[in-house]
Amino acid sequence: MDLDKIARLLEMLSDRDVREFAYEDADVKLRLRYGAEVVTVAAPHAVAAHAPVAHAAPAQAPAHAPAAAAEQPSRVVTVEAPMVGTLYRSSAPGAKPFVEVGDRVQKGQVLCIIEAMKLMNELESEVSGKVTAILIENGSPVQFGQALFLVDPS
Repeated sequence: MDLDKIARLLEMLSDRDVREFAYEDADVKLRLRYGAEVVTVAAPHAVAAHAPVAHAAPAQAPAHAPAAAAEQPSRVVTVEAPMVGTLYRSSAPGAKPFVEVGDRVQKGQVLCIIEAMKLMNELESEVSGKVTAILIENGSPVQFGQALFLVDPS
């Protein structure tokens, strides 16, 4: 199954009231779940993609986070990369970034775009609050589960 077929399938399913869809053959296993946390695509030598998810951060920060992030209180929510790709902080080169440190964000507001396999995926905030840290540079590669933003929901 190629990316064009997957994109057409996603478009077709989004136009209908389908909440879950699964497809499997010898080379591809595809499971889509709308309104839930996980969208999984698996194929030989392929990368799994997951829908945006924010997790409550423990008191400690990831090893690659700046020292200031380690001092964040435990109520801060860590927004993690839901997939492997390239992070873009704005919608186009030279455009204003979606968010900056100190900005107030609403639940569902776009924080960044992650490009994966030529598809642009908007990463939305799962909580309303104040952006306290941006842990990655524009145009940098990201790994699944990598901490990208810290949001204080207070």
